[in-house]
Amino acid sequence: MTEARPHDVTIVGAGLAGCEAAFQLAERGFAVRLLEMKPARRTPAQTSDFFAELVCSNSLRGAALANAVGLLKEELRRVGSLLMRVADRTAVPAGGALAVDRELFGAEMTKTMREHPRITVEAREVTEIPADRPVILATGPLTADALASAIAEAVGTKHLAYYDAIAPILSAESINWSKVWKQSRWGKGTAERAQEPGRKMMAEDAEESGDEAYVNCPFDEETYRAFVAALVAAEKVAPREFEDVRYFEGCLPCEVMAERGERTLAYGPMKPVGLVDPRTGRRPHAVIQLRAEDAAATAYNMVGFQTRMKYPEQLRVFRMVPGLEEAEFLRFGSVHRNTFVDAPRVLGPGMEMRSLPGVFLAGQVAGVEGYVESAAAGFVCAVLLAQRLAGKPLAPPPKTTALGGILTHLGREQPSYQPSNITWAHLPPLEGTKSKLAKRARYEAMAERALADLDPWKNQAL
Repeated sequence: MTEARPHDVTIVGAGLAGCEAAFQLAERGFAVRLLEMKPARRTPAQTSDFFAELVCSNSLRGAALANAVGLLKEELRRVGSLLMRVADRTAVPAGGALAVDRELFGAEMTKTMREHPRITVEAREVTEIPADRPVILATGPLTADALASAIAEAVGTKHLAYYDAIAPILSAESINWSKVWKQSRWGKGTAERAQEPGRKMMAEDAEESGDEAYVNCPFDEETYRAFVAALVAAEKVAPREFEDVRYFEGCLPCEVMAERGERTLAYGPMKPVGLVDPRTGRRPHAVIQLRAEDAAATAYNMVGFQTRMKYPEQLRVFRMVPGLEEAEFLRFGSVHRNTFVDAPRVLGPGMEMRSLPGVFLAGQVAGVEGYVESAAAGFVCAVLLAQRLAGKPLAPPPKTTALGGILTHLGREQPSYQPSNITWAHLPPLEGTKSKLAKRARYEAMAERALADLDPWKNQAL
């Protein structure tokens, strides 16, 4: 390794993103000051003084390359990620997933930070954005109130959220297109005919439909009542002790709306006004609308259906929706405490805050979701910052890679931005004959393309 250059980088937070970023910068010869409030103080979710504490599960999720997070982990391995080096060393049996021994994992991550010759750890709470530049804020989903207030002042309160309210995302090809149709309310956007039975949603359909067109799943009165009853009866995730659950009226969990009365959803996200089912010529009793999640319309978001239902219950209840009987969910819904910025509007291409040059965000506070994604965001942020400090042009990971998909999500404007786990919708779809492959084969081909594109980037940019 080369000697440390005269560029010092300050990083706030020794979670997964902060540790990954510190390690990557230090390995590239930069002196890093890592500020962490442990052991003097912990967030309400933390129970140990280890860095990179896994506060929820010990699982890093699926390992297969046909799984988007499996691809992300393999890419991180190939580019020298600290997360993957330690996770592979501390792995425990978990079937098709990668899970770790929490204590061993946390101990080794902490040891690496404290013993690295180019990383200096300071144990103190940070209540203001440090004056040092550059500085990476990697303070996680439970960023302390004082620092969160400082971030809010810098970006504007409307661009900082304190709760995730995530609706499910499902695969377009798993929709039964014979039961749904495309139309925006009152004809805003381009209305389309009902899809032909068995026809798959292709990129050209998205281009024809217009940006404002929605997919509509229609309910008759009997189906609607059964669906509402199932929402009310479903098993929910209980709030954690530290979560003061105060839902925003404009973003309520769907089951909370259902509990307020049988007709509440029909006057909310399921209102059918301005819609006519082309097969009947009539307005349905109620609808659930799906909005394209990506430009190629390979995935759809269930509009207004953020939920605290447990995952198996979401699968059972949401498959009661007409047209979604065999839905494949790329991401389940959730509602939980989480501090994050409106990344597309707050961050520039290098994950730098537009309003504060020299201040970078990484991890969940930047607008990603999940252990692996947080570490990946820390990796990408550090690599792009290292390129800048070395006087090189920014060379982000290819968009065809899962690492590139992290940046794609952070830059993809939404009506109401929400963090997300990595999904295949964050990568561009395959073209030509490969786009016709069966689902698993297609995902494997996307992974093969990603790894092939990763190698030249790694050799040139790292």
